[in-house]
Amino acid sequence: MTKIYNGEGLILGRVASVIAKEALLGEEVVVVNCEKLVISGKKINTVANEKWKWDRRGYPLKSPKYSRRPDKLVRLTIRRMLPWKSARGKDVYKNIKCCIGVPAGMEGHNMIQPKGAQAKKLPTLNYMTVGEVCHSLSGKDY
Repeated sequence: MTKIYNGEGLILGRVASVIAKEALLGEEVVVVNCEKLVISGKKINTVANEKWKWDRRGYPLKSPKYSRRPDKLVRLTIRRMLPWKSARGKDVYKNIKCCIGVPAGMEGHNMIQPKGAQAKKLPTLNYMTVGEVCHSLSGKDY
């Protein structure tokens, strides 16, 4: 059975940890509305941190490539919470899908929103969506 998570108005790190745990238990997980997930912190610091990750690459042909698309950024965040260097972690990572918006086949399905991951629980209004972060890095709207 596939679990579908709606990312609208949820905190990225908290959702990523829940999804990683579900995937490690053997579930197939799909995250929709990846561009609407929230990263907490001041906007200047959030963009500077992502830009620093992008610019710290060494030799361009052998260095890691960071995507500027929201779905790939969310999937990479989830991957960092998995035991990636083991065979089990790589198999689990194949069961995680991330989508921009809601695909046509998933519109009528029941979508999960974890209660502890709501952006309403943030004490301040200092946050930024993943779509805004990707827009500031690449200039495309998502």
